[in-house]
Amino acid sequence: MSRIRHRFEALAAAGRTALIPYITAGDPDADSTVALLHGLVGAGADILELGVPFSDPMADGPVIQAACERALAGGTSLHDVIDMVRTFRRDDADTPIVLMGYLNPLESMGIERFASTAAEAGVDGVLAVDLGADEAGDVAPLFTAAGLDTVCLVAPTTIESRLARVAEHASGFLYYVSLKGVTGAASLDVAALDDRLAMIRRHTDQPLAVGFGISTPDAAAAVARVADGVVVGSALVGQIGEIGADRDRLCTEVPATLAAMRRAMDETTAAVGASA
Repeated sequence: MSRIRHRFEALAAAGRTALIPYITAGDPDADSTVALLHGLVGAGADILELGVPFSDPMADGPVIQAACERALAGGTSLHDVIDMVRTFRRDDADTPIVLMGYLNPLESMGIERFASTAAEAGVDGVLAVDLGADEAGDVAPLFTAAGLDTVCLVAPTTIESRLARVAEHASGFLYYVSLKGVTGAASLDVAALDDRLAMIRRHTDQPLAVGFGISTPDAAAAVARVADGVVVGSALVGQIGEIGADRDRLCTEVPATLAAMRRAMDETTAAVGASA
């Protein structure tokens, strides 16, 4: 069983929802990224999403686009991102890590070479935003052969027939994009999530994590009532951008933001469990 799946099963047994923070690797620098990853785990992160900076992050909003630009300006490469995971693993052998990004850097390295190198460094899964159902049949088996989960996106506009094809190749979990558009949008229709997730569950037994637009403890807690995981990205990445290279502040204030979400989520799921 993969580290990701094991973590979701342990959380389900405990009646808790996974908290999955996203940060961009190399923003503001490699050492700060590793320190932040540890800080986020200490604040209650269950799974980590580490963004691979890319020059054309078409599915991301301005906050994450700016983070990619900062990381690339600092010289961060895919090899550097994998090295950050390797360094993180010296002190944490348990927390699952998913690399999130775009296919172009992976293809430039070579998918098979990337997969084996990433797995050796301690990566658990890969979410390639632009990996569609048509291409997944060629790429996902290469990830699987290396021991990596293929985390797939599902959008509000994904029709059921296509969803079945996506689910066929997915492992680890499915990431449901709760908003139409790009990451970091301001509105989140939590009321519509339950029915949509129920429909997705008819096609897969994979855990369902929800992201895009979750920026407050209240929003995280509301999503935690209906999803298996809550993904938080732009709220943290924006804070990193505001703080800059002050590592002491980064490793105090950013984890504190996540910890507030963790508390709100746990209070909500505990209340739901008590009333069940």
